[in-house]
Amino acid sequence: MKFFKVLYVQVIIGIVLGVLVGYLFPSFAPTAKLISETFINMIKMVIAPIIFLTIVLGISGSGDLKKAGRVGGKGLIYFELVTTFALMIGMVVANIIKPGEGLPITSMPTENLEKYTSAAHDMKWGEFFSHIIPSNIFDAFAKGDLLQILFFGVIFSIALNKLGEGGKRLISTFESINKVLFNIIHIVMRLSPIGAFGGMAFTIGKFGFATLLLLGKLILTTYLTCLFFIFVVLNLIAKYYGFSLWKLLVYIKEELLIVFGASSSEAVLPNIMEKLEKAGCDKSVVGLIIPTGYSFNLDGTTIYLSIATIFLAQVFNVPLTIYQQLTILGILLITSKGAAGVTGSGFIVLTSTLTILKVIPVEGLALLIGVDRFMSESRAITNMIGNTVAAVVIAKSEKAIDENQYRQIVEGRNS
Repeated sequence: MKFFKVLYVQVIIGIVLGVLVGYLFPSFAPTAKLISETFINMIKMVIAPIIFLTIVLGISGSGDLKKAGRVGGKGLIYFELVTTFALMIGMVVANIIKPGEGLPITSMPTENLEKYTSAAHDMKWGEFFSHIIPSNIFDAFAKGDLLQILFFGVIFSIALNKLGEGGKRLISTFESINKVLFNIIHIVMRLSPIGAFGGMAFTIGKFGFATLLLLGKLILTTYLTCLFFIFVVLNLIAKYYGFSLWKLLVYIKEELLIVFGASSSEAVLPNIMEKLEKAGCDKSVVGLIIPTGYSFNLDGTTIYLSIATIFLAQVFNVPLTIYQQLTILGILLITSKGAAGVTGSGFIVLTSTLTILKVIPVEGLALLIGVDRFMSESRAITNMIGNTVAAVVIAKSEKAIDENQYRQIVEGRNS
């Protein structure tokens, strides 16, 4: 049947099977984790060169360095405004719904807590911006450090531009290599149903549904807030800039399902970049905004951080004044950017915030360890949608989008 040959249908089947296998055979969880991580690693192996080449081809191809600087500046301002709003929404919702109120504090699992608290103490927030400049570009590629690759890509593009005619042969070679890398992505994406299956089987098999019942109110609050942010805040932004959020979501439906199954927005980063370019967005805008957004525009993560902080205060019956909550907002605005790209960054940021505040017990993080995986899907999907919308918004504001092409491919209508 043709229906079952459609990729997003296969991914849905993979997710459903993953839930069933995880529930019926919990001992399969370690193998499922290996399957999921293998799929994500297959994507990650080409992310660094794809981002580098997209930036170089975008900036060098256009030859407009002033435009690149303007796009980057607009992007950072947009990211700061939107993530601040996301933090505020999370705090307001947590104060209204009160997910932590009346929750009994019993037998908190602390076995995994120490690694996050020690990591938070080791982090030096002042060194974050200096870290953007790589001391060894090969090391940056090996580690997949997106910000360092982005920085080197911009500098490389400026230097390549200065070659003039001599640089055109190199640009032509880069274009051919980029096509090969995207062909690799197309091959790997055929395995996405298996990756989604592994991700869901691991989550359900390891943590089960019992944890969901215990902290169900927190999970529900996080998901509802993310949905509100997507369909109200991002929808209003989309309407203001003259495009349909819903049609954009339909256009990237396969990527949304893959992110939901694999719990990783990185798994679809190259696909999103390719789809935005096919939809008429300028290569240089996509190349600058999407990788930068993965560090500075994590809307889902910021929503989770604000809700989790207020949740822990409610669990321990710590009344927070308006001044204290504004202080939390200010701290999270800084720390949520400083932990960008760090594994387990959610817990590290929360630990740092609680340590600075000195009013909410850090031990409360142990409550979140068991359910964090269940909330990671909402964070990853919101992060991905937020960055996709950001790229279209900046492209439109720069008039760096083929409107006819966008209407035909995304909205399915002619001009």
